[in-house]
Amino acid sequence: MKKIEFILKNIFLRILLFFKKNQNSKEGYIFNEKANILFIRLNRIGDALVATPLLHEIKSKLKSRLFVLADRKNKVAFENNPDIDELLIFNKGLKGYFEIFRFIKKEKIDTVVDLHDDVSTTVSFIIALCGAKNRFGLEKDNKLIFTKTVPRLDSSKFHVVERTMELARLFNLQPDGPGIKIHFYPDQNSFGKAEDFISQNYGQRKLFVGINISAGSPARFWGIENFKNLLEYFSSVDTNIVILSSPSDLKLAKQISNIKYNHFLSASFSDFGAMITNLDFLFTPDTAAIHLASAFNIPTFGVYVKYQTNDMIWSPYNTKFDCVITEEENLTGISFGQVMSKLKPFFERIFFENNVYKQN
Repeated sequence: MKKIEFILKNIFLRILLFFKKNQNSKEGYIFNEKANILFIRLNRIGDALVATPLLHEIKSKLKSRLFVLADRKNKVAFENNPDIDELLIFNKGLKGYFEIFRFIKKEKIDTVVDLHDDVSTTVSFIIALCGAKNRFGLEKDNKLIFTKTVPRLDSSKFHVVERTMELARLFNLQPDGPGIKIHFYPDQNSFGKAEDFISQNYGQRKLFVGINISAGSPARFWGIENFKNLLEYFSSVDTNIVILSSPSDLKLAKQISNIKYNHFLSASFSDFGAMITNLDFLFTPDTAAIHLASAFNIPTFGVYVKYQTNDMIWSPYNTKFDCVITEEENLTGISFGQVMSKLKPFFERIFFENNVYKQN
């Protein structure tokens, strides 16, 4: 059924593109002090986090009301964000489309912005039919549905944050490179859980290292023995260590920990983010975790799968970082020795420079 729906949406979208072929406006955005702007970003949490620098830039420079349309999977990335006046959740099916169209009309949304770096059929469908005066996006295969676009930067040379920030130019703003950062706001309850966990499990204050074992797919699991060896290394340099994982990886976390190391587990991404704010260093195979660390300027080491793509990896933005990358389809080919050859000097350099870590 989903396949049929996808095919029908694509057919209808092609028809819309045909009729909109000559409708693109050459005019720029005319700022209205009472402008209402709707940004659309569906799908994954990491995708949502990389859009937050743009929202902050626009909110800090303009006096518009900002609305964000997310979905249930990534809404947590936008929750509690002071740059957002209202967060909306997209419901799948025809009902969801009609709900957002009614909202756009009711709130007098004059500008709708596609935050997606690639083409989303669902989002294209919404924008093509929404009736908003201004429809903004990156220049992609669906560019005909927009009234104004900005060139999409080369994904092999520019970070995804930089590519998204180019949308600021459609509001006559210049992206502020040095000041760009990810924004994430765990709720107060999550901060409380993290503080309680730390106070109950750690005594003396030491360098606090987080080792996240989970990622968005099994292909990015680095292996039980590799993580065990990593724990032994960080133990040898006298640190406090916490294992982080998703609930689905509880069994793996227990095997890796072997009751020797503390494991912070929560189904809440807000709780996960609150714990990361307490870290001094993060090791992770997951890009969402990397962006969280970037939001709080935490030095990070990543292991990446870059399989059959020339796109730049989703590294943290404006944060101290190093990594090991494989062009295979999973992480099994990355040895512990390969990681340590880069991790050890990076780890020592970061904390010697800050007079935090002292080697005996």
